[in-house]
Amino acid sequence: MKLAIIIPKWPAGSIWSNFVFRFPYLSSTTLAALTPPDVEVTIQDENAQEIFFDMDIDAVAISIMTPLAVRGYEIADRFRAKGTKVIIGGFHATWMPDEALLHADAVVTGEAEGIWSRIINDIRTNRLQKRYAAPSVPELNGIPPARRDLLKKDGYFFINTLQTTRGCPFDCDFCSVTAFYGRTYRYRPVDEIEKELQGISGGANFLFIVDDNVTGNPAHAKKLFEMLKRYPFKWLSQTSITFAENPELLRLAKESGCYGMFIGFETLTQEGLNSLNKRFNRAENYAELIKKIHDHGMGIQGSFIFGYDWDTKASFETVVDFAEKTKLDSVLFTILTPYPGTKVFSRMMEENRIITTDWSKYDMAHAVYKPKNMTPDELQEGYLWANRQFYSWQSMLKRLPAFRRSLQVFGPMNWGFKKAWKEFRY
Repeated sequence: MKLAIIIPKWPAGSIWSNFVFRFPYLSSTTLAALTPPDVEVTIQDENAQEIFFDMDIDAVAISIMTPLAVRGYEIADRFRAKGTKVIIGGFHATWMPDEALLHADAVVTGEAEGIWSRIINDIRTNRLQKRYAAPSVPELNGIPPARRDLLKKDGYFFINTLQTTRGCPFDCDFCSVTAFYGRTYRYRPVDEIEKELQGISGGANFLFIVDDNVTGNPAHAKKLFEMLKRYPFKWLSQTSITFAENPELLRLAKESGCYGMFIGFETLTQEGLNSLNKRFNRAENYAELIKKIHDHGMGIQGSFIFGYDWDTKASFETVVDFAEKTKLDSVLFTILTPYPGTKVFSRMMEENRIITTDWSKYDMAHAVYKPKNMTPDELQEGYLWANRQFYSWQSMLKRLPAFRRSLQVFGPMNWGFKKAWKEFRY
């Protein structure tokens, strides 16, 4: 049996289609690892290579996020037209299974670990069902090492991605992670993580730990960081700003080779944070906590979202000014995107504020709803100004210190964002 795992490309108008700081999706390499060894499996990431539609193949598996759904369905339709079985899964299929089923022979909702072997067997025996869902939330022990050997390595900035936890203990109302995993937070045994690390090489020893919140369980994080100290990896991950309130975690992260963290600040107003169910963030402490992380040699890619109901046209300049004054190494400015399955999507649908369900526009770079205090065009223009201002040469020279070790990561990242925003057209 021959199986192809396919990742659709980002739309041509998306900022992500122009971004050079690219790494592979761990979902694809993990799914390949879960596939029985007697199945001939390939990975084709359309962002890094062409898809071979004329290949001799028995089935394709396509994992889609919402902004990749349109292209994912196009790919699925082409394979089905030639008689190839198509299985669609991922975040968007979980939220919109009836829609996905219009383009697939089978739709998988939720996580694949508990159901993938059954799906493969059903393909072999010609008993493929239309819908599959894992009977329970899978534990993370026993997950085989990701199949990085199947990647087109020259299509990425680096290929070393690793998951140590899954889910997030928090419940922010805009977040697709909680919508997909529920309020679960699970972690892999540290000895299994270490075994996988021992098989990873290349990429200048850079490692991206793709966890949504790597320090969500501080006790597990400490064990993880202690183990990482024994290896030469320069690693990055995602966490909450509350990470900086724990001196021991800061020290261990530094000693274990952490070069940077992605941190969701979201907004500078405490009332806004409370509305987002993110009360654990204290806006008045942001600057102090940012400095603590910087003082330990780690960079920060901050995340701010524009278009909340309390945002005005003045919000763009206020946030950019804060990000520059606190010398954030990089920032992901995004437009609030009401993904299906989230609380904010349900609320905006009830309020009749969604202006398009063209999923290719749901890339966090397009206004797809009606904001309260500005027009969609004003939101779009303010968002573009913020990104181009922050990634101007003047801003980069002011923010990025030459002495911090994290410059190895955030220097290329800033250059990549600057290039992407120069080319972006909406």
